[in-house]
Amino acid sequence: MLEVLRNRFFANPALHKGVEWEDVGTRLRRDPRALDILRRMEESGGEPDTIGFEEGTGRLIFCDCSKESPAGRRSLCYDDEALLKRKNNPPVGSAVRQAREIGVELMTEALYRRLQELGEFDLKTSSWIAAPDEIRRKGGALFCERRYGRVFTFHNGADSYYSVRGWRGWFPVP
Repeated sequence: MLEVLRNRFFANPALHKGVEWEDVGTRLRRDPRALDILRRMEESGGEPDTIGFEEGTGRLIFCDCSKESPAGRRSLCYDDEALLKRKNNPPVGSAVRQAREIGVELMTEALYRRLQELGEFDLKTSSWIAAPDEIRRKGGALFCERRYGRVFTFHNGADSYYSVRGWRGWFPVP
């Protein structure tokens, strides 16, 4: 996994300006749990890479950098609560549960927009993002996509699912 990440790091320098591979490699070798999470992200189509450091903590941010929403994480409703309420044609699972099983969090809107500043993602797909509690309490959830050269944030019922909507995850490495 370390070799896959190293190759991706050097193939996509625009994603992590100011970050040195030696620092990334050292942090990952110190944290076997991180490599296991990155392997699970990779296996589900996420193509994880670092996009720099978390403000205030200095932790290294890894997230899904696949051009489209990860193929192994589509056709899911938002969370298990929505899944249980879905009476007809329920999907196979939920984005929040898959993220938890992999060991990551759904991207926030701010982090999704940060990723989009580094490249163009979700030109044909969309990705569930972390929904604020006040939206989720009302049965909704949020997703993002890039169209017409802009990044859009939309709402949908948390129980909805589409073949082109997946989710993007992230996690910090100390």
